[in-house]
Formats: sequence, C-alpha cells, structure tokens
Amino acid sequence: MKTGIYAGSFDPITLGHLDIVRRASSLVDRLIIGVLNNSSKCPAFSVEERVEMISKVTRSIPNVSVESFSGLTVEFAKQKEARILVRGLRAVTDFEYELQIAQLNHKLHPGLDTIFLTTSVEYSYLSSSTVREIASYGGDIRDFVPEEVVQDVYDKLYRKKEN
Repeated sequence: MKTGIYAGSFDPITLGHLDIVRRASSLVDRLIIGVLNNSSKCPAFSVEERVEMISKVTRSIPNVSVESFSGLTVEFAKQKEARILVRGLRAVTDFEYELQIAQLNHKLHPGLDTIFLTTSVEYSYLSSSTVREIASYGGDIRDFVPEEVVQDVYDKLYRKKEN
C-alpha cells in the first residue's frame, strides 16, 4: 500500500490545499494530511480546529485521513510507514525552498521521496495568510476556502476583531 503524507499548517485550509489533496489522493492508496502543531508559530486556529476543518472538507475522499503531529515531518512519515511526501508549489519562488527541504528529508530518511504538485492556476496566488487577512476585515473569502469552513473562518477571525 502506497501511503503519502501531505503536511502543513493549513491555517486555514484553502481551495489550493484542497486541490492538492484531491490530486494527491489519486496517486496513492492512502493519503494522510498531517497538520503540524508547530510551537514556534502562533496559528490563528488551534490544531484541533484545523484537523476538524480539514476532516469536514475531505470527508468525501475515502482514502484521506487527517492527523496532527509535532516534530519532524520525516519522523511522522516513518511512524505512518509513508514513502511519499506531497508538496504543493504555487510559484517558482516556492521551488528552491521546497527542493532544499526535500533533499534534507531524503538525507534523514532515504526511503522517503517527495513529489511536487503544482497548484492549479486559479489558486496560484492563494495562501492561508491572505485568507486570514481578508477574513479579519470581513472581506469575501468564498472563492478562497471550501464552503464548509467559510463560517468557521469568519467566526474565528472577523468577530475576534470586532470585540
């Protein structure tokens, strides 16, 4: 069974992330979305909230599961017996950084390969940070995040700013 890991902070999940999930899930038998619990970052959503949002929007994809993890992605991949890491690339500027990380991960775990999927053109400008900013001002984010989480994002970010 080919198991892949798509790891990230997903703060919040965007349509660009979901595009990568759908495409990656067709390439592996099992895709685990690893939600990073990074103590050095201060995410807008708790790891539990992010796992719940992603679970909600991927429910219809049978070979996808969602789990949180801390530490190195390669260690998480070893625990899950994954041999593939999936990374999305929005622009050429992402590639240099992602290539270095892929090479480092391969050095740490030679049995682990990284596949890069370029984000579909309609999502190439999209990032979680821009979604958070737009939502914090009450802007329309329906073209940027899955419908199932639009209200969750507004509830967390917009109302917080109003108080």
